[in-house]
Amino acid sequence: MNAEFTEKEERTGNVIHTSRSTIYKHQGAHRTARLEGLEEPVNYGMHGGILAFYNSKYGVEVEKEYPATLDHFVASVAG
Repeated sequence: MNAEFTEKEERTGNVIHTSRSTIYKHQGAHRTARLEGLEEPVNYGMHGGILAFYNSKYGVEVEKEYPATLDHFVASVAG
């Protein structure tokens, strides 16, 4: 055991970051996330195939297309 760490730290590791965000819901699927540490908000919504699916199944239409949360998940693990 490394003498620099307590027993709990040795078992669980060190917390290096805590993500803090506030989500604002707008009309339809549009949401804006304010992420601590970033100046600009991040917009989420629907586009492409996701929008086409919900449009054909439920008649969903959007004024402006935004990346889906799925796009950010995929981009984050691909990087």
